[in-house]
Amino acid sequence: MNYWLENAKVVLPDQTLERGFVRIEDGHIAQIEEMPDPSSSLPRVDLSHHTLLPGIVDIHGDMLERELEPRPNTLFPLEIALAELDKRLCSNGITTAYAAVALADGPGLRSESRAESLIHAIHQITDELRCNILVHVRFEVSVPSGVPLLERLLKENLVQMVSLMDHTPGQGQFRNLEYYVEYMTKWLGGNREAAQATAQAHLETPISWEVAKGIAGLALERQIPLASHDDDTADKVALMQQLGTSIAEFPVTLEAAKAAAQAGMSVIMGAPNALRGGSHSGNLSALEGIEAGVVHGLCADYHPASLLHAALRIAADGMPLHKAVNLVSLEPAKAAGLVGRGAIQTGFKADLTVLRGSRVAATWREGKLIYADFGLRIGS
Repeated sequence: MNYWLENAKVVLPDQTLERGFVRIEDGHIAQIEEMPDPSSSLPRVDLSHHTLLPGIVDIHGDMLERELEPRPNTLFPLEIALAELDKRLCSNGITTAYAAVALADGPGLRSESRAESLIHAIHQITDELRCNILVHVRFEVSVPSGVPLLERLLKENLVQMVSLMDHTPGQGQFRNLEYYVEYMTKWLGGNREAAQATAQAHLETPISWEVAKGIAGLALERQIPLASHDDDTADKVALMQQLGTSIAEFPVTLEAAKAAAQAGMSVIMGAPNALRGGSHSGNLSALEGIEAGVVHGLCADYHPASLLHAALRIAADGMPLHKAVNLVSLEPAKAAGLVGRGAIQTGFKADLTVLRGSRVAATWREGKLIYADFGLRIGS
């Protein structure tokens, strides 16, 4: 269907039009004007008093596992978990989302068998989903048992992004050993004594990065974006760059974020961190990194609604609206190599979000309405 979206405040990549008119044709943005075309007979959707943003792009969201098991030992069918996550995403203005699925076996929700089931389920029902959900595999470099599965998934073209994680205690996210023990016991439901023993074992036996090199090579051979995870030093960033990573997710220190930015990597932080004003674990503040000019974009991490509201908070704090919106749309799309998404720009996919104030009123994906609340009238 071809139509006009008219009278909206339109957020473009480099400016905001106070009153704009956007023509949608065959699922793409065909025309952007500041004055209406009186000769056009296309249907029109009046967006007076609304703001039109590009669809939000999330390249790292950990929510699927929690939808599958919202409480310990309360498993729901995969189809229901995916459908519920899909609704949450599009109702928060997200049109493209990478479901971050961890391969490592351990306490809590994560296991190799469950990861494989989740990934296959995403691909089996992808045509039924409203949001474009892609697969982001989180590979724990200290657990080489996941290599055969990841190799198979990559060869079957079931993975669209890979991140190399090192969650061993004594560095990265878990530089504080007590925080590691607390996380493993309180959040993942493990045993405290076992967590302490695991921490000690990791300290005594440093991991080998040879396995990671093989995985990185296979991903890059297939032109799949490769991300690092929780880098804490410039040396760690240099190692990850040697492996071929182009994205630095959640650097835990300003030193690491600066090193990654200087190396030309896309630095992505968690939107909940930005919205709340700091890291829940005492690591680098996303706002500090943005102010320093070394954070390029945000991701949902564990809370999809934070993407939009973090961008609005950053804009309220003084950043031009279009630049704040780029943090959750154009910049993540560029980091993931998604061409033609993440911006209201001629020729791009018509992935769009409409706001009334700070609330999502409607979401379009490739020109098709995938979410609308009762307060917005969609014309014919």
